[in-house]
Amino acid sequence: MTNLFNYIDRPSPIHRLTGACKLVCLILWTLAAMTSFYTPLLIVMTVAAVALFRIARLKLKDISVTLGIMCVYIVMNNILIFLFSPMHGTNIYGTTTVLFHIAGPYSVTAEQLFYHLNVILKNACTIPIVLLFVCTTNPSEFAASLNRIGISYRISYAVALALRYIPDIQREYRDISLAQQARGTEMSKKASLIDRLKAASAILIPLILSSMERIETISNAMELRGFGKEKKRTWYSGRPFSKMDVACMLICAGLMLLSLTLTYLNGGRYFNPFQ
Repeated sequence: MTNLFNYIDRPSPIHRLTGACKLVCLILWTLAAMTSFYTPLLIVMTVAAVALFRIARLKLKDISVTLGIMCVYIVMNNILIFLFSPMHGTNIYGTTTVLFHIAGPYSVTAEQLFYHLNVILKNACTIPIVLLFVCTTNPSEFAASLNRIGISYRISYAVALALRYIPDIQREYRDISLAQQARGTEMSKKASLIDRLKAASAILIPLILSSMERIETISNAMELRGFGKEKKRTWYSGRPFSKMDVACMLICAGLMLLSLTLTYLNGGRYFNPFQ
């Protein structure tokens, strides 16, 4: 079955970090990437994100589908930026270096291409970290870690259920799809794209109904066990912060501080090589 936002258990240093540590690092890393357009920093963060994937022992086939979706998003995002604001880069960097003219208001400029490069780098250094967080964080241990840092165990448990339910939805979708194909519904590449979309949409109704039934079953089971009655609860998968957790959070905090410092020293968010 295709892995799509699933926990992948591997013996790696990233997996041994607590879920709360990885969440804090994810937030700090994302803020560092999003608050700055300083190109050298974004390049370093992109290289570091790829290196972290190797450290986590994740393979490309593990996230190929998710990575493909993200690549389509990045391409569409850049196309729409150019269509709706073809001179946005020139407005930011204050110069205009036309490489060639297309038609009407659309001209390819060096400033616009550099802006698109920065947008791609921001996505390239953030998306792998999000995937890394999802693929290396055990939902039960993550819920215990959230509760440990002060978040209500009701919210923590809801997050854990959501993460655990993703592979169940994928499995249910695959089972319904195979049942539909066994009844003669063509969903392979032999059928046209429109026919495949119609067949896929027909799966949604039984998928929603089975999901609602599963939600009701889980809710009844939790209610019968008195979930939410007490203010606190114990966790089987709970772990205290280790020295490695503290070190990783300090590094990400330093990265966030570096991003803010570079923005201040640069006099703005944008690194401008055209001045």
